[in-house]
Amino acid sequence: MIRAVVFDVGECLVDETREYGTWADWLGVPRHTFHAVFGAVIAQGRDYRETFQEFRPGFDLHEERERRAAAGQSETFGEGDLYDDVRPTLARLRADGLWLGIAGNQTIRAGKILRELLTDDVDLIGTSDDWGASKPDPKFFERVADVTPFTHDEILYVGDRVDNDVRPAVIAGMRTALVRRGPWATIQWQSEEARELPTFRVESLDELPPLIRDFNG
Repeated sequence: MIRAVVFDVGECLVDETREYGTWADWLGVPRHTFHAVFGAVIAQGRDYRETFQEFRPGFDLHEERERRAAAGQSETFGEGDLYDDVRPTLARLRADGLWLGIAGNQTIRAGKILRELLTDDVDLIGTSDDWGASKPDPKFFERVADVTPFTHDEILYVGDRVDNDVRPAVIAGMRTALVRRGPWATIQWQSEEARELPTFRVESLDELPPLIRDFNG
């Protein structure tokens, strides 16, 4: 049975349109150009951080985050950046008696924002900066398993990427759900792994509660 559901953050719970738009502004390039290059980079199977290198060779994402913070332009998100299906889905899953968590590749600053927004909706919020391990590192998923009070195969990990979310979670022995939104899922959706690896493939998070009930039933 699935007894716990753990969600990725970016493009799973949080729409990152505004965040990446502000990065384009910070780099001084048109947003359309930045987004087009971003899509090309991930379509080629490259690390999304290479997008920044295309515009500014030697770009260090961590350093630039600190510079933005010092300039009063920290990366941020809020209630308006949550996808519309997030709170209703969390409420339905909790009503069904499932343990809920959030765990993604996020900064300590982002973790603080998540706790301000969603602490009352879930049982645990963890980030890669909190844990010192980032997806797709197996250590990240072992940490997820360690903080979840159920066995690996009773955990459903939900994300928008085959490479960072679904594949490593499956290797860790977890169930998985791939949600089709954001650039990665859109590009990867028709791949063999995207069709065969996930336990569930959904267009929206609100499809999950009935799917999990049927699975457990």
